[in-house]
Amino acid sequence: MTNQHYGQFCGLARAAEIIGQRWTLLILRDLSVWPRRYSDLTTGLPGIPTNTLASRLKELEDEGLVARTLPSGADRSVVYALTPRGEELGPALDALSRWGAGGMRMPREGEIVTTASITAALRVAAGERIVPQDWNTTYSVHVGDVEVHVLMRDGTITVDPGAAENADLIITAGPQIRDLLAGELDAQTAITTGAVHLEGDESLFGRFADTLRVPYSPHVHATS
Repeated sequence: MTNQHYGQFCGLARAAEIIGQRWTLLILRDLSVWPRRYSDLTTGLPGIPTNTLASRLKELEDEGLVARTLPSGADRSVVYALTPRGEELGPALDALSRWGAGGMRMPREGEIVTTASITAALRVAAGERIVPQDWNTTYSVHVGDVEVHVLMRDGTITVDPGAAENADLIITAGPQIRDLLAGELDAQTAITTGAVHLEGDESLFGRFADTLRVPYSPHVHATS
């Protein structure tokens, strides 16, 4: 890899050598949502130079974190996916995402949300929570041009990219969805202030807000 070695026989040092390069964590985040073609990665990571993306993917392949496959059928584009070794990074990526979000408020100039970033944020919020077995609720969440859906069914919560057909509730939100997930904005206030716009069974929004909550640190006082 192109990382400089730290010269220490240490697990953290070795991890930093592998995943500490610029863009690497975001590539891993995007691949944790679903396998991607090279073109999908460039679309989901606006601003990444193509030579950097190619280099990072090669490094991650060499380390056994990412593998490429050639699907059958008409579309023969190479698909990149996390290996089991790469998937082991999931809890670490979630923890870093949660830690970073604790210091966020409003987006800085030029910052955008992506399908992978919203999907990952909602998956972090869902965690491994168990919900009542009789819940059978589908939410479609829109943030800017991004659409993801949340399914609470059979005691589990799943979050996947794309809008849901026949969603019980459609939630359209802006950057303040971060405050909702942090528990700093309650469901009713989010509605009355216009932080969210709802279509469908509005009584289900409280369930969404109460269930998908990230325990950010209360000691963070960021202004960015």
